[in-house]
Amino acid sequence: MGKISRKLVIFTPVALALASAAMAQDMVAVPGAPMLAGTRLDIVATGEVISVPDIATVGAGVVTQGSTAAAAMSENARRAAATVAAIRKAGVGDRDIQTTSINLSPIYKYAENQPPVITGYQASSRVSVRFRDIKKAGPILDSLVAAGANQIDGPSLSIDKPEPLLDEARAKAIVAARERAALYARAAGLQVKRIVSISEGSYAAPSPPMPMMMRAQAKEAADSSIEAGEQ
Repeated sequence: MGKISRKLVIFTPVALALASAAMAQDMVAVPGAPMLAGTRLDIVATGEVISVPDIATVGAGVVTQGSTAAAAMSENARRAAATVAAIRKAGVGDRDIQTTSINLSPIYKYAENQPPVITGYQASSRVSVRFRDIKKAGPILDSLVAAGANQIDGPSLSIDKPEPLLDEARAKAIVAARERAALYARAAGLQVKRIVSISEGSYAAPSPPMPMMMRAQAKEAADSSIEAGEQ
């Protein structure tokens, strides 16, 4: 597999409400603030910061089939364990390995005018893997497939500690909003006096996988394992 490389854009929309000195001193109500004399100017601006991602998240899954539910689950557990072992061997820490799903469902055979008949079972399991060295992601994915994974999705690239970049984007948004406000005010023959309020758009962080409850079942050579990871 090739190299994984991409730049991320961190952006923060900011809305400013500014009070300006106007010829007509109208009374304007500002939510959450006392009545103001003058003209209110609302400005929306966006601060943008570009950074190289340092985290890659990949989903790896194993799908198996068997004549019985136990056989399908046992084979799936064996191959899933081999997949996780390959991940650990590649140097990925336990906190970055997380089981996201384990499923078992019957396989039906359908015939005309006949009720469906169960002919076997399909088991599937998935783990989410975070790579903190993105350059190693490609070779590790190849090793996962060799170990038994037959479903791969991703990568999803992100930044481990985005807050400093968000702060930089916020500062840029404020500067851009004030410059734009001054431009509009000059064009309208007004003068910006002060910022009345600042509101920030939401930052959408990746949602962590939902926790899952499982009931353990024994009597098989291989048991399904759950990797807790870290959220």
